[in-house]
Amino acid sequence: MRKMDPAKAKSYVRLRTILVIIYLLIGVSVSYGVVLFTQQLSSFNVMGIPLPYYMGAQGAVVTFIALLFVNAIISDVVDRKYGINPKHVSSQDEDQAANQ
Repeated sequence: MRKMDPAKAKSYVRLRTILVIIYLLIGVSVSYGVVLFTQQLSSFNVMGIPLPYYMGAQGAVVTFIALLFVNAIISDVVDRKYGINPKHVSSQDEDQAANQ
């Protein structure tokens, strides 16, 4: 596996860290934000169910699953931007192991 330029690697790690923080903030706001504002949000309905109850019963789980898919898609884009290709890395490692 070839090494990445240190400046490029630092930029990659910084971007991935920012993305993880964004995902965590979304998760916290969905889990705890709805609970903190239950009184104000109880006037909103989702499929006839009050929003705080829906988010507690099903909405937070659906949001987390959606975040997993969003993370996978964005991670692929970021990896391509920085020239990281998992197929290339694994095949290159296998070639090096075979040559030794």
